[in-house]
Amino acid sequence: MNINDHLPLPQYSPKEDRYENIKFRQCGESGLKLPPLSIGLWHNFGDADNIHNGRQILRRAFDLGITHFDLANNYGPPYGSAEENFASIFKKDFSSHRRELIISSKAGYDMWPGPYGRGGSKKYLINSCEDSLSRLGLDYLDIFYHHCPDPETPLEETADALSQIVTQGKALYIGISNYYKPSMAQKMVHLLKERGVPLLINQLRYSMFDRRAEELLPIAEEEGFGVIAFSPLEQGILTGKYNAGIPKGSRADNQLSYLPKDMDKDKVAKAVALEEIAKEMGIPMTTLALSWLLRNPSVTSVLAGVSSCEQVDHNIKAVEFTGFSDTDLERINSILSSNTRT
Repeated sequence: MNINDHLPLPQYSPKEDRYENIKFRQCGESGLKLPPLSIGLWHNFGDADNIHNGRQILRRAFDLGITHFDLANNYGPPYGSAEENFASIFKKDFSSHRRELIISSKAGYDMWPGPYGRGGSKKYLINSCEDSLSRLGLDYLDIFYHHCPDPETPLEETADALSQIVTQGKALYIGISNYYKPSMAQKMVHLLKERGVPLLINQLRYSMFDRRAEELLPIAEEEGFGVIAFSPLEQGILTGKYNAGIPKGSRADNQLSYLPKDMDKDKVAKAVALEEIAKEMGIPMTTLALSWLLRNPSVTSVLAGVSSCEQVDHNIKAVEFTGFSDTDLERINSILSSNTRT
């Protein structure tokens, strides 16, 4: 990350009214509450990014009552750099507010070379959690996730590792991510419960354009765990900013971005139609997309990455939105179920 200390920010004092306009949501049957909007650090906090901008984003988020910052061991690029750069920001701006923050990280995808650098084995998960704590400069994580299922490791071993991480005090809660198969998610719930560690949350890709998570929502309700939706704006497509092509300087225009350079034309066409509905309702496109997810009480929080303070402000409006009419939902569902390809 580019260190812009030649443009130092003044000492940070969070706004005293930061909790007055945000309603936290219970995470499953646990005692933990999460803000309806959380900040993901998948993008914009790697070594190619700007720490001055990153600090401003996290300050603005916290001032609005957003207390949950989500990372993973391989966020960057390069791998590990998002955790290291967050640690720098945390030390400068948030160390005295640690008790007010929910900081999470994950492990599962490739992180280092060799057979022990990815997956769900006890060796990989425990080593990775320790490495994340070291990079973050923290004594513990609030939530530690298994980032993705590993078909080569028995779920029992993964559950052993996750429960050990909690009993050793390295994390307060355990989550899973990208567990879309209901039977696998349900088995992990029971394995963790047998080990005395309840599953807190399942982090799933969920947006208007990717609805695989909906098969898990009844199970979350039944088993008592929360759901947090990542990529709720479909990597920016549901903001409407790609409706006329890829703008210069946007995340998709960045050669270091994870985003594809060729946008899905069907999704863009649907985004254009959805934007018309948003205009008629008098709300921003982002509010339409995020509120559509938050209308479901099984969704604890939506996890959105942002590249500016203005995007934080736009996204928080979804929290203030009062709801959809039946007609609104019918029109939205009609667009989402249509085939716009030519």
